[in-house]
Amino acid sequence: MKKYLIILILLPMLSCGKNKEQVKLTSTSTVSEKVLDETTDHNKWNALLQKNVSKDGTVNYKAFQKDGKELQSYLDELSARVPNRSWSRNATLAYWINTYNAFTVKLILDNMPIKSIKDINNPWGKKFISLANKKYSLEEIEHEILRKMDEPRIHFAINCASFSCPNLLNSAYTETKLEQQLNTVAKSFINDKSKNSITANKIEISKIFDWFAGDFKKEGSVISFLNQYSSIKINPKAKLNYKDYNWSLND
Repeated sequence: MKKYLIILILLPMLSCGKNKEQVKLTSTSTVSEKVLDETTDHNKWNALLQKNVSKDGTVNYKAFQKDGKELQSYLDELSARVPNRSWSRNATLAYWINTYNAFTVKLILDNMPIKSIKDINNPWGKKFISLANKKYSLEEIEHEILRKMDEPRIHFAINCASFSCPNLLNSAYTETKLEQQLNTVAKSFINDKSKNSITANKIEISKIFDWFAGDFKKEGSVISFLNQYSSIKINPKAKLNYKDYNWSLND
């Protein structure tokens, strides 16, 4: 009789132990899924930009070199957490813009001293960007990922480390601020007299609008796109020319 009583007492205890283990496993699984769905934190990149890039987009590459460990730490974070289907469009865009810009800075630092990004052999085609065990080049990120997201303003956000490029924004792009940031860089670049000369009836604009004309014409013409951001209203039939591109380093 005592033997049966002991068994009856132990059974509920064993059962309860099993239930606790099941709950624990379920909880751990849920946390793991949440972690995988989190977007990348761009605070490290933001701090580096605030420290080493002026408001007018001039980059202090020598100072950036001193922050090499911090930059590598951010690049490692980008590699560890790439966009997935749970990410919003803005979070994904912000990730790839920041990735392009951060690895461009890394490319320049790894090849200093140079006077132009073109001093580097095949800078845009080189697959030196490691993200989640896959290698990318800058041109792959630009043409195969960013441009396919149908957002022409990315051309004012990604920076090719050159004088004629749109300025490198001295803050990181983020999911919550992306729309405002893209509008800011579009207006800033289009109205920058060193990059574009605009009058009502004659414009001499950046080669970017020639190279990627198709991206800007999807909702009309290049001029109609410019008029969304230009402080000067441009005649739809204005004479159009393109400026020579200055590939000097943006330092």
